[in-house]
Amino acid sequence: MSETLQIGDVTIPGRVLTAPMTGVSDLPFRRAASACGAPYVATEMVACDSFARGRPDVVRRAAVGQGLPLMVIQLVGRSPEWVAKGAKLAELAGADIIDFNMGCPCKEVTGALSGSALMREPELAERLVDAVVSATTRPVTIKMRLGWDDASRNAPELAARFEGLGVKGFTVHGRTRQQFYNGVADWQAVAAVKAATRLPVIVNGDITDDMSARAALKASGADGVMVARGAYGRPWAASAIAAALTSGGVMREPSPAQRLGIALDHLRDSLRFYGDALGLKIFRKHLGWYVERALCPADAKLRRAVKAHMCQIDNVHAVESALRAIWLDSTLPIRSAAIM
Repeated sequence: MSETLQIGDVTIPGRVLTAPMTGVSDLPFRRAASACGAPYVATEMVACDSFARGRPDVVRRAAVGQGLPLMVIQLVGRSPEWVAKGAKLAELAGADIIDFNMGCPCKEVTGALSGSALMREPELAERLVDAVVSATTRPVTIKMRLGWDDASRNAPELAARFEGLGVKGFTVHGRTRQQFYNGVADWQAVAAVKAATRLPVIVNGDITDDMSARAALKASGADGVMVARGAYGRPWAASAIAAALTSGGVMREPSPAQRLGIALDHLRDSLRFYGDALGLKIFRKHLGWYVERALCPADAKLRRAVKAHMCQIDNVHAVESALRAIWLDSTLPIRSAAIM
């Protein structure tokens, strides 16, 4: 497996990518993952109309900062006019790659006839993709699902149509929209998308470690993998998986002391970016995931109680002390299989 991935004129120095995740992939998380060695970490989903109108919270989702080797902005929208404006703004903001979302299954997104709802409207989807590609000089990729439901798995057809419009790559989640995140990802179904296009295809869904990554690559024939929920509380996941795939060995998780350093750096970056009060509030979801992955205390029920307690602390120094107590007081071995 090659160690690079070519998307248009952009060379990604790795084939294990970190997904755009709403409410997760803010700038502090992207910097934490990049510092761990992730070569590609996309922004949260950015609504084109709100982005173009300058809504502060939406503009913040596309924030650029030091410590990012690559800037990937994901856009979502339903109007050709607004997605074109969003693409132009994304390029001005410094995007190396612009990703267009046709995969989000959330009701508030599909209810607005965006995200994976566009897979039910191929003609509109084609107009939107054409608008994005025409509005920017940056390579455009598409993130989508297999289809809206099992009766309409049209991802291969759409991939072929979008390639003709100038799209440079695809990420395909191995579920339909109607599955949401239930069941298991059908990696083998992604092979049909790979067969329908000459462009790079990334397989997504249920990839959490080296074993699942290898299985997904084998089943799909894809050019790379994308980690999403597997990176919750593990911003190092993509780089650790990549190292195992490259070496042919077993995935290695960071030591307890390394985990502590990553979590503390992430917390402090969140405070700098948002300010202390909002930064701690926003960090709590990440804090909860870090604790869930800590394996200390070893008893799951007690660990949930520790998580609940820590996520109510409103003093930054107390949070830092609690994090140190979890990891530095532990002598438990950290093993990938146990963490998953």
